Amino acid sequence: MGVAAMPSGCSIRAIWILNNLDAVVFSRRFPVVEKRWRAACNTASENDQVFSSLPTDSDLADAFVDRKHRDGSAQGFGLRKSQSSPGSDSWVDDPITRHMIGLYINKEEEEHKNLLWPLILHIKGNYSILVLPLVEPKHLKAYARLCKRPDCGSALGLDDGLSSLLLDLPSITGAFMIARAIGDIITGDTVEPEVIVNAGPSVGGLFDSLTGSIGISTRAKPVAPSVASSSPSSASVPGSVTADTPKIGSRPLDKDALRTFISSSMPFGTPLDLNYSNIFTIKVNGFSASDLPPADQKQPAWKPYLYKGKQRMLFTIHEIVHAALYDRDEIPDTISVSGQINCRADLEGLPDVSFPLAGLNTANLEVSSYHPCAQVSDQGLDKQGVMFSPPLGNFALMRYQATCALGPPVKGFYQLSMVSEDKGAFLFKLHLMEGYKAPLTMEFCTVTMPFPRRRIISLDGTPSVGTVSTSEHSVEWKIVTSGRGLTGKSIEVTFPGTVKFAPWQIQRMSSSRSSFGIVDDEDSDNEAENAGNMVNEEHLMEKMNKDLPPVDLEEPFCWQAYNYAKVSFKIVGASVSGIAVDPKTVSIYPAVKAPVEFSTQVTSGDYILWNTLGKCPHVAAVKV
Repeated sequence: MGVAAMPSGCSIRAIWILNNLDAVVFSRRFPVVEKRWRAACNTASENDQVFSSLPTDSDLADAFVDRKHRDGSAQGFGLRKSQSSPGSDSWVDDPITRHMIGLYINKEEEEHKNLLWPLILHIKGNYSILVLPLVEPKHLKAYARLCKRPDCGSALGLDDGLSSLLLDLPSITGAFMIARAIGDIITGDTVEPEVIVNAGPSVGGLFDSLTGSIGISTRAKPVAPSVASSSPSSASVPGSVTADTPKIGSRPLDKDALRTFISSSMPFGTPLDLNYSNIFTIKVNGFSASDLPPADQKQPAWKPYLYKGKQRMLFTIHEIVHAALYDRDEIPDTISVSGQINCRADLEGLPDVSFPLAGLNTANLEVSSYHPCAQVSDQGLDKQGVMFSPPLGNFALMRYQATCALGPPVKGFYQLSMVSEDKGAFLFKLHLMEGYKAPLTMEFCTVTMPFPRRRIISLDGTPSVGTVSTSEHSVEWKIVTSGRGLTGKSIEVTFPGTVKFAPWQIQRMSSSRSSFGIVDDEDSDNEAENAGNMVNEEHLMEKMNKDLPPVDLEEPFCWQAYNYAKVSFKIVGASVSGIAVDPKTVSIYPAVKAPVEFSTQVTSGDYILWNTLGKCPHVAAVKV
């Protein structure tokens, strides 16, 4: 039976999980799906015979190690290089082969008769997760041909490339979702979207205006999903924090939790519901006869229980601002916003919720996606109508990429120059919240200068605002501290100073003859020549870059002589993209009296101030 005839569009033949030693620590096969695969192989012609059985765990591990040697790394190159050989994934010359691989099982000769494909590869933590979805033999044969053809890649518009092949395989998308869900479970990342609710009811009126004017605000707290039951006694209390999702990942690999999830989420190899909270809730509580939906309504898969208790709705917009600020004429600054609208609808029955999403023009949305429960319609140039049947608990209603409508919350420049081998002079000049008005409030703002390859001895300098602290390898400048938020005004701050490092000779590692350069005997002569002359900054920087040992790759911005300052902040009161939900426009059908709360939270992601006087990585922008 072909995949096209399957109602779900996705079936899984097998799942393997390998540790960082390339040993299989967990595997699961689905005989029902495998029977369909073998039947398809038997009906294929004599010339179309393919690898028709699943490998043992040891054979798969051996093939996975062999691929590492063949393609260069666990993820492979993806693009054809001199190391690539016919039959390898990188020979296909497509970046997706970094994540969708093929393994040759138990044979020296590389041909389709021992090719296991497509294996979805997802690396999470110390584990490599491999998911094998069901495809037709003709698809495997088509990929085998791609692995052997002499030309490199495929020209635009041709029908025999990998992209056109994948268009016929919806099971690939499902397998990626399964691999990601399993990765979150084994590493303990099954945290639900955060929804913020006020800890206490607002008094309103004069009290709110007075407390707001003197900087007092009701502290909000996140709400974790609670298990809805048919009994009113288990109703959740507004503002309460309940965590019913188990803490997976407290031990290396919770195989029991993984087996339960796989058995419940994809019975017989067909994925139904990959929401871990739903699966866990069903396991703990079972089902109750009183949870039956109304006769004229169908209960969706994303709501396995009907909520009972006090009704309310919560919306939280959470945005993360990423920026690269260069302060250079030849390199434009870049700033982007990644956001999502999180929701919690504690509503009885199976109601429909609708509202107009505002601020789309201001936000200049680049990408947006909605939860499967939502339907979207246009209501004008700046608004979009959203209607959804809410799931149980917290969920992400919408995810999007947008521009920062108000400009960067922190802008300015950072300069660092070495006045000697062991002493640097720096200067910050920053503007905070320029163009931002109330109710936007910056709750805190911190700037950090990391020096992962130098040990700090002393720091000399006083900022115009805030406090400074140092550690062995970093300087931290707290500009706005918690409890002293910045509302309705912008400030300009400066911080000039010098930082002194331990002598480089003491820190130099024995492995300084590294890929960053070999220390030549000429260095001492050059140093002597410059001792009596004026400080040659270019010479010092070049010499430092040459002698530095490799840095830990967990500091990606600091290797190869890049230096930068990182900004961390949190802003509340409104979104910086302009997207908003007006609680007064939210309607529920059938109509119920349920209060609707809306909150926002904006935090910094990779918000980088590159040293204006140093090297910096950047991507050339396309000129239109």
